[in-house]
Amino acid sequence: MPSPENTVAFIGLGVMGYPMAKNLRAGLNPEKTLLICDVNTDALERFIAETSTSNQGPVKIVKNGFEAAHQADTIITMLPNSSSVLEVYLDPSTGILAGIPEPPSDLDARGKKLLMECGTIESSTILSVSHSIPTNKATFVDAPVSGGPMGAKSGSLTFMVGCLPSVSPSVFPLVETLLSHMGNPNGIFLCGDVGAGTAFKIINNYLSAITSLAASEALNIGVKAGLDPKLLTEVINVSGGQCWVTSHSNPVPGVQDNVPSSRGYEGGFRIELCAKVLGMGSKLAQSVGARTVLDQPTLDAFKEAMEDERYKGKDARVVFKWLNDQ
Repeated sequence: MPSPENTVAFIGLGVMGYPMAKNLRAGLNPEKTLLICDVNTDALERFIAETSTSNQGPVKIVKNGFEAAHQADTIITMLPNSSSVLEVYLDPSTGILAGIPEPPSDLDARGKKLLMECGTIESSTILSVSHSIPTNKATFVDAPVSGGPMGAKSGSLTFMVGCLPSVSPSVFPLVETLLSHMGNPNGIFLCGDVGAGTAFKIINNYLSAITSLAASEALNIGVKAGLDPKLLTEVINVSGGQCWVTSHSNPVPGVQDNVPSSRGYEGGFRIELCAKVLGMGSKLAQSVGARTVLDQPTLDAFKEAMEDERYKGKDARVVFKWLNDQ
């Protein structure tokens, strides 16, 4: 059995986690073992089949966080929601915390377990998990991602990291090395204390969600006016209206290749998830006393679109089609 210090575990092989774990395996030293864990057995079997012929290094399956904590000194999780995070980390029988053995008292930060959650999870949950993990057992880091499924596949994700200031000088270089296998090495940011990474991500997604609707409204005006949406996009992208949505994931079908709108709004950031993270941004704003104006109308628009079977489950930029169809 490989030693824990030579083993990395990845829990959560969903739409984002699966390609992230594949890129992680490709980037790790072949002598290191990658443990994988997910409730979806088909995803586990497919992952084993796809990596078995690559000669990138061993991949093994573990049942839960408890087993992962026993066998690996580094555990990366990419979980879909707060309840999953609480279960994977804190379940008294199967959780990561329960599986961490008592460490020697003289370990420094680099000698402890490193636990890293990369999903977009409510700040209160991230802080609850962090406060539940004794600092003499493990270092907990939140490192949510931006870039969506396309970025996960291409290994170009941006990571926003929150880490205890007292250990970040020794821990962040290791975190940065691990994340660089899954993302853009120039897009890994130490944002502050634990929870800061999550706050950065929520604020980023808040803006992205609102601009998805704003860009769709603007382009729909142009289409309804009989203007060429491709030329309109070119003008916007060299003018004051340019944003990530118009330049990287244009909502009008046919304007850009290999984006969700040009393949039936499939394979992107689902509108349900977009609405969820926008709601998280609203809650964060309320908790810090920041006034907002645009979040509720955008949430109302997403809600109306999601209730229609034509747009349900599609990439969030399907709000263009929702507007255009009316």
